[in-house]
Amino acid sequence: MFLNGASSLLLGACCYQPCHAQLAISAQLRTRTELRDGQGAPLPSGATPAIFTSQRTRLSAGFTTYRIQFGLTLQDVRVWGQDASTINRTTTANNNGLMLHEAWAEILLTDTTLKDQSLKLKIGRQELLYDDSRLLGNLDWAQQARRHDAAVLKYERKNWMLHAGGAFNQNKENASNTIYDPTPAGNYTGNTNGGNSYKSLEFLYAGKKLAAGNVSFLFLADQFSRYHTDSVNNAPVKTWEGPTYNRMTSGLYFNNAFQRLTLTAAAYYQFGKNADGRNLSATLLSGAFQYALTSTFSAGAGVDYTSGGGSGNTSHAFDPLYGTPHKFWGNMDYFYVASGFGNRGLQDYYVKTKWKPNTKWLVMADAHEFLSATAIPVAETKPALSRQLGTEADLTAVFTLTPMISFEGGYSHYWSTNSLTAASVKNILNAKSNSNWAYLMINIRPSFLFK
Repeated sequence: MFLNGASSLLLGACCYQPCHAQLAISAQLRTRTELRDGQGAPLPSGATPAIFTSQRTRLSAGFTTYRIQFGLTLQDVRVWGQDASTINRTTTANNNGLMLHEAWAEILLTDTTLKDQSLKLKIGRQELLYDDSRLLGNLDWAQQARRHDAAVLKYERKNWMLHAGGAFNQNKENASNTIYDPTPAGNYTGNTNGGNSYKSLEFLYAGKKLAAGNVSFLFLADQFSRYHTDSVNNAPVKTWEGPTYNRMTSGLYFNNAFQRLTLTAAAYYQFGKNADGRNLSATLLSGAFQYALTSTFSAGAGVDYTSGGGSGNTSHAFDPLYGTPHKFWGNMDYFYVASGFGNRGLQDYYVKTKWKPNTKWLVMADAHEFLSATAIPVAETKPALSRQLGTEADLTAVFTLTPMISFEGGYSHYWSTNSLTAASVKNILNAKSNSNWAYLMINIRPSFLFK
């Protein structure tokens, strides 16, 4: 995938046309019923599994006319039964899932007569979705997804593209200073690895389309509010300050198909200071292949490595920024999903298979072997722990009834180790050694295009 726009707005069929306007209207109703028996982390022995149904409801509109595109997405995310059925407000303010997911305009700055190049400005609330979504993705698996309040300048010419973007966050309209409290309301975290929201962000993305893929370069800097800790009623409380810590991430991505073989590789380096003010020197390395054995079946393998740990005032823990970790590190979301798992880093060795017998069915079966990238600390009186964090097996099936209706189900099993549940990793006492997760998702997406 080279670059996807806002997936929910159905604007792919719309283009800049001098005297022609188009309106695209779409909606989504996506329910997901889950059985969680150790999803995210093993449960303590004796704990009862959870069963619930969550629902995402969206209404999207996209308008295209001379030199401008406009996109709008209203979204509501709730758990069935969350609200009392006889009142017109949520029972808990932090559970209020009605929000404006996207609201942006994209302006064509160059003349419409130029067909081989363009300069555009996209401004407003928008999804940032680049390459394989590892570092910049819309987190679409999560019902609430992810968006940014940002401006992006896009220059594109034939097979080349150069994007520069930025964001600057504030809590409200202030009369003075720019101190930002990055603590999000509710149970949602600001970034992939469970951290706070950024104060500001800037990125530069350069990419080139290949014969059947792309190669790209990314430089991203994000800044985080500094803080000092006070004691209030014998409890630590953070007080946010105006200056910021600056973190930078830079690297390359490659993806291309060579007849039946598809190769993917990525390498990123993270430096500067993390959100806690520690010096940062961290890496992410990834490599994978997928081979089409037949016209309907493919198999492949790969390895991901994210550094972890640290020494002195230097952290080596790589943070995968604002990506979609569910796509990479196992469907049970044990790693880099609102949990730093001790910031020990991760090694993931995996095998993935895909079977698509026809246009309606897609079946995927994956297996992961997880290891810590660094030694797991233990008390001096206890024996050393293995770096092995466990094994996961994932099975997923998708049935497309019509272009607007699909059913998706999956089952995952995790065999955990004592290292995974250790105090410096997941920190779970008397944990179950086996965990399960299953889901059924129904996705309905009606759409209309008016010319």
